[in-house]
Amino acid sequence: MKNFRSAIVGCGGIAQVHARALSEMENVRLAAYADTKPERAQALASQYGGQAYASLEALLDQESIDVLHICTPHFLHLPMAQAAASRGIAVFTEKPPVISRTQWQDFQALPGPVGVCFQNRFNSSVAYAQKRLEEGTLGSVLGARAFVTWRREAPYYTESGWRGALDTEGGGALINQAIHTLDLMVRFLGPARSAQAVQANFHLPGVIQVEDTLAAYIRFAEANGVFYATTAHAVDAPILLELACQQGTLRIEGEEVTITGPDGSKERRDFAQENAAAGKAYWGSSHGRCIQAFYQSLETGGPFLNDIAGVRDTVELMLDIYQSARAKAE
Repeated sequence: MKNFRSAIVGCGGIAQVHARALSEMENVRLAAYADTKPERAQALASQYGGQAYASLEALLDQESIDVLHICTPHFLHLPMAQAAASRGIAVFTEKPPVISRTQWQDFQALPGPVGVCFQNRFNSSVAYAQKRLEEGTLGSVLGARAFVTWRREAPYYTESGWRGALDTEGGGALINQAIHTLDLMVRFLGPARSAQAVQANFHLPGVIQVEDTLAAYIRFAEANGVFYATTAHAVDAPILLELACQQGTLRIEGEEVTITGPDGSKERRDFAQENAAAGKAYWGSSHGRCIQAFYQSLETGGPFLNDIAGVRDTVELMLDIYQSARAKAE
């Protein structure tokens, strides 16, 4: 078994989920942490061992690491991935990998192993839904609909130092909250052929520059999708993704999968207990599985589901949706 020395840059809340997952892997040593707020890096170092640094540059100059986990604000994902990859270090970055088409072009040119944390692909509910579709009893997918209706108030943005600004977050409800659900729609329906979208800031005008609500109509090869995301709801409601099929309907709501047959009969499977989330529930429950799969690919040299090619269709669809929505807003 190959052993890995790993580091984390960006030591906020999501870094805790990465650190916990890595600490449970017997062939990984957490060696270093970097954050512009040194006390946050030190807190992780005290909890999991290793050295704390005030910048990624200092960490890379003083540590020999195999893998860098990027848990920083969106606009930093690409330059930090470039800094690590140029030194032969494997990169595992939180979503989104990029915030613009220019960044996406550069991201695709990164050398070495690169993984993106679309962890919901590894949810048990998603695996079960894929299995039922592959069995063929539901027939082909005719169309899909998805709803992400969550709540984010002004302090979520104003206290972050980067959320809510277009040049640092890259967008709002889609790129930050709903990208995982868009990714699952792509997983089930394949690459999109076109997208039309509209966006608005209903809830926090004057507070944020990005959308709090977005709706899209997406054409896939064999089906169409309708997609709605908002952070202006009263609560964080369970995400809904429903596939209308020739012989029934498959619905994922939260961690529950419901299959409705042509006769109205229903089958339900609830994966909530199996998929208890580490950290906030809306982060999903499968960071550990996603991270383990990345390290297995590093060890064996085999493919990783969420490598650059594996996330291409989702990233390009996200960028197409924003292009359409922003053009309509002009």
